[in-house]
Amino acid sequence: MSSDSIAQLIYLGTFALVLGGGFLLTSKLKLGQTLQMASIWVLIFVGAIGAVGIWGDIQDDLFPHQTRFDDTGQIIVPRSGDGHYYLTLDLNGTPTAFMVDTGATDMVLTQADAAAAGLNPETLNYFGRAFTANGEVRTAPVRLDTVAIGSIEDRDVPAVVNNGQMEQSLLGMGYLQRWGRIEISGNELTLSR
Repeated sequence: MSSDSIAQLIYLGTFALVLGGGFLLTSKLKLGQTLQMASIWVLIFVGAIGAVGIWGDIQDDLFPHQTRFDDTGQIIVPRSGDGHYYLTLDLNGTPTAFMVDTGATDMVLTQADAAAAGLNPETLNYFGRAFTANGEVRTAPVRLDTVAIGSIEDRDVPAVVNNGQMEQSLLGMGYLQRWGRIEISGNELTLSR
């Protein structure tokens, strides 16, 4: 527990003691009613402390941060609650969700995302190999006509389609290196051209 947390706990405890003592001194109710009222106030107080303690988590769920685009060509991506960065790119005009993966060499598409972008995963030649945390998988090299994020569009972008099971397409260094600068600071990923 940090010293700030201890100080807050002491402050709140003193506040509760003063509030409870004042209530008992001014109360003209019977002892049973006084204890009942005091227990209700204790529950309210504990609930308020709990709500303050988890407000950061609740706030992230209620008010998720949005990717921002500025006039200089920068894209600012907030870190998600799970610690990752997510971007939606238009592949051949189709919005596709990616998890940013600086450990991935290529832009790696799931078969479903490849199909949505106009590729036929069943006719691709899976002669490439990738070594993942789940073992070796086969990959098929493809070229995407257009990849766009915000107002920035790239043409003839190389990618690979994964023949294995993937929940999310990965945005690897093959695409990220097209940006002049990649910076992670203050829970934000900034891409600049």
